Amino acid sequence: MVNIVVELSKYLMILLIVMYTYLCFSVFGYYDPYIQKRMLRKQNVLMFMIHIVAFAVMYLEKKDVKILAFYAIQVILFVAVILLYHMLYPQSSRLVINNMCMLLCIGMIILTRLNYEKAVKQYVIAAGGIAISLAVPVIIRKFKLLSEWRKLYAAAGIASLAIVVVVGQVSYGAKLGFSIGGISIQPSELVKIIFVFFVASSFKMSLEFRDIVITTALAAFHVLILVVSKDLGAALIIFVVYLVMLYVATHQFLYVLAGVSAGSAASVAAYYLFNHVKTRVVVWKDPFANYDNGGYQVAQSLFAIGTGGWFGMGLFQGMPDNIPVADEDFIFSAISEEMGLIFALCTILICVSCYVMFLNIAMQLYNFFYKMVALGLGTCYIFQAFLNIGGVTKFIPSTGVTLPLVSYGGSSLLSTLIMFAIIQGLYIVREDEEEDIERRKKERLRAKRSRQAFPERARKTGDDSERAPQGRPKRQEKSWGKARKEQRIR
Repeated sequence: MVNIVVELSKYLMILLIVMYTYLCFSVFGYYDPYIQKRMLRKQNVLMFMIHIVAFAVMYLEKKDVKILAFYAIQVILFVAVILLYHMLYPQSSRLVINNMCMLLCIGMIILTRLNYEKAVKQYVIAAGGIAISLAVPVIIRKFKLLSEWRKLYAAAGIASLAIVVVVGQVSYGAKLGFSIGGISIQPSELVKIIFVFFVASSFKMSLEFRDIVITTALAAFHVLILVVSKDLGAALIIFVVYLVMLYVATHQFLYVLAGVSAGSAASVAAYYLFNHVKTRVVVWKDPFANYDNGGYQVAQSLFAIGTGGWFGMGLFQGMPDNIPVADEDFIFSAISEEMGLIFALCTILICVSCYVMFLNIAMQLYNFFYKMVALGLGTCYIFQAFLNIGGVTKFIPSTGVTLPLVSYGGSSLLSTLIMFAIIQGLYIVREDEEEDIERRKKERLRAKRSRQAFPERARKTGDDSERAPQGRPKRQEKSWGKARKEQRIR
């Protein structure tokens, strides 16, 4: 009986997530706010249905009451996020909130299946991160001097990365972070956000060639520190984010061409300088031929994706535990094996929906600094998702980055939640800008109608406003001239 339920559940979850993904994009085709709200509410219903079906199956498989308790506190968290954002920030983007919760939901489901203890840790970090991120939109909205802190952003980013080089712990051949009181901290995740603010602030201050050279040198220093610590995934993300922001700000293709050439030369140098980079490239070319020399992880990932097929094996019916680090770098493979390739593709499309929304906000912002921040954060998010999925599917060499909001990882999860909160703040700023423009239009229209309704008054007002060459009204000029004439007569 349980096998029948598991088999039917995977088709039901696929149907539900396909409907959810369809709403992610179809909502852009409607301009009526009531229709949009109804569609966004449907997304919430679909998400909670996927959530309850998945945890019901896992309970039937494991017969563990802890799974039901864990499900209950997750529901509380998701409901709290949706309601708090709605109450605190009525102007926030519901689609961004829904997608954030949906990706968290997918991550919680697959992490609970892979490692219950890590799933609980992920939940605690998510709850704390959401509590922190709820204050971010109001900071973005109220602090008007964020664009003036260019030097602070540069100093904070470089100092954080330099600390890792000095005291960082080696993990998978790279210095990624350090531990304080048993808590692992990976500064490069938060530095990505600081770096975007630094570049946006620099470009807002000046786009002269000399200033661009200085900004490029500081950006290259960020990348160089990451290369020294062998965190090449973060280095690649920062490099691409800078090139995208540079091109959008300057519209100079030569800058991008120079950057790509320098990046290509650096990649070749990294291949010969770092053994783990060479290993990843060799594995990418043929993981099965190098199965015992670093190709085991990628080979198991491909086996898992192929075994799952379009509809998946069902929760607890596959063997994703055979994939090394399946709960972090290779979580996409675990999703593909047990929940199906259709489910995994929908997860990708939800990530793309987030990026589309980020770009939509960036294009509609009038403030150049905020526009650059939205563009940079969106590029950082989608490129990290591309690196993760591309690595596990052997489309590109593996870079060791996580899938945002889905993979296990405290620093990555916290930075992504803050990133989404910043986007919410920028969305509210965009709404404020539109309201301000509408108010000015109404004021001009009201003044125009007033002049048309009372032309004599407007003409009279215009006559009274005429000024003499010395800046005095004509009436005062006559009185003053008459007084001088009388004075001369006396």
